[in-house]
This record gives sequence, C-alpha cells and structure tokens, in this order.
Amino acid sequence: MSDETSLDDAATLVTGATAGIGRASARALAEAGADVALAARREERLESLAADLEREFGVDALAIPADVTDEAQVEAMVDRTVDAFGGLDVVVNNAGLGREEGDLTDLSTEKYRQMMDVNVDGSFFTARAALPHLRESAGNLIFLGSFAGQYPRPGAAVYAATKWWTRGFALSLAGSVGEDGVGVTVVNPSEVRTKFGSEDDDPFEARFEEGEVTEPEEIADAVVFAATQEPPTTASEIDLYRRDKFEHF
Repeated sequence: MSDETSLDDAATLVTGATAGIGRASARALAEAGADVALAARREERLESLAADLEREFGVDALAIPADVTDEAQVEAMVDRTVDAFGGLDVVVNNAGLGREEGDLTDLSTEKYRQMMDVNVDGSFFTARAALPHLRESAGNLIFLGSFAGQYPRPGAAVYAATKWWTRGFALSLAGSVGEDGVGVTVVNPSEVRTKFGSEDDDPFEARFEEGEVTEPEEIADAVVFAATQEPPTTASEIDLYRRDKFEHF
C-alpha cells in the first residue's frame, strides 16, 4: 500500500458486501487493486459480485457466506480470508441495519434485539477476530458509523444508540491498538440512498430521489481513502453529510 490511490494486492474484507455501501466499497477497493473477501448472508449474490469484481478489475475476490451475529461464523470468515490472501490489510466493518421504531413503547423486542445483534455484536465479533491479523500488517480497521451516532435521532433511539456504541467502541479501540500500528477510522454518513429501511418496506433508495442525498459510491470513496492510510497517520473520523443537513437543527 505504497501510494495514496493504489491498494495493489492488499487483502481486504468487507462485511455486508452484497448491497448499498458494502457493495460500493467492495467495488471501489477492487478498482484500487485490492483483493476482496465479500461477506454477507446471501451466497448467490456474493458469488455474482465476486465474479463481477474478478472480471472487471482482475483481482481475486472471495465469497464468504456469513452471519455477523454468529461469532463462530465471523471467526471462520476471517480465517478463510487470511488463508486465501495470505494475510489481512483492511477490514470494512459495514454490516448493519435499522428498523422502524416509532414510539419506543411499541417497539418489539425482536426488532430491538435484531439491531443490537447486527450493529453491536456483529461489529465487535468482526473487530475481535480481525485485530491479530491487522496487527501483523499494520492495517486499517474501518467502521461504518452514522450521523445518528453523533447527534440525537428522534424516532430512532435504538438505532442511534447502536451507532453511538459503534463510534465509541471504534474511537476507544483506536487508543488501544494505535501503538501496534493499526489504524481505526469511523466513516459517518447522513442519509445514503441504499436499501436501508427495506426490512420495513421503506428503503432510502425509494424515499429519496437521485441527487437528493448521498450515494453509496461517495461513501465508498471515503472507505478507500481510509484504507490507504499508513503508519504513523490515520484518518480518525470522516463525516459525509448532505449539504443541507443542519438547516433543520
């Protein structure tokens, strides 16, 4: 990883890789020359994306069906990546979801637990499994945070709390692993036009018109920037907000 735009032969892993920010990040990393391990639950989509990346960019792409809420599957995911690529240079801790919350007293325990399991536990399991390998490579661990993890989010208290946790965990972790040469970056978008919200049939890609809010490819550019950082420097946080975001505050 010797220049700021190239990740030639870097071993990278992206969770939540089949859609939205994860898919765009995987494509951007491959375009920059990285080999990419793609992790998500939908095997057919993973295989299709892996074939596309290999054909379009001439990199090695590995499809790894995995549920980030299962710590054994996460450990196997990391092991498969290291075995295939000979190490691990970059991890994009992207898998996450939000659910319609409304009045907190009406929020089901199932929806609450699902957000906690994916956004909190999945992020922790991935970081824990990846860190020994990132220490060896002086690599970069990138978390997908959110505007909601920095400012109050009325109507989405649980989702916001998971992103406050993500951000707090990542920044605190940075203080523990920086002396080992590991870079930790949190990328904080405001609304991104993806399938976010599709679990409740209200995805952002349908709610917003093209050009109205951020596109996944713009977040992917920030991910690649973070992935190219080398010791002793890291980009601690990258905030990507739509330009009119604060007019409502």
